[in-house]
Amino acid sequence: MTGTGREKEFQGRRIKRIVCLVPLLCLLWIPPILSQGLLRVPLYIKDREIWVEVAKTEADRAKGLMERTSLGKEEGMLFIFEEEGYHGFWMKNTLLPLSIAFMDREGKIVWITDMNPGTLSVHRPPKPVLYALEMNEGWFAANGIRAGDVMRFSK
Repeated sequence: MTGTGREKEFQGRRIKRIVCLVPLLCLLWIPPILSQGLLRVPLYIKDREIWVEVAKTEADRAKGLMERTSLGKEEGMLFIFEEEGYHGFWMKNTLLPLSIAFMDREGKIVWITDMNPGTLSVHRPPKPVLYALEMNEGWFAANGIRAGDVMRFSK
């Protein structure tokens, strides 16, 4: 092989190494970017569109809306669990009065209840659920939303 051929082969290897490193570098940068805030998505219940932060990791679910001092009128937090169960919620370190809707795997609301700030009593649904949606206290009642209504991820 000539000197020019070796140089081209060396450059080709170097380019392959760089191309292989780009995805790795992206993976290293993505978690810090995503950790700046939770994913926000629209949800639909009856004729209402709301925007929710999605808590789908154990750490996100444990933190929930703790220490928040405000929550927008049409905003909330959706908790997504790995499997259906009798997932309980309390209000430790939560400053806002909230209402919570527990939903099964189809998104059907099975129970809605209010939760008082700072209380340690555990609120559990009467049936296994896959989702829970926290909104400002009274939001569900004010919008005529009750057990049996369905949450959707698209219109």
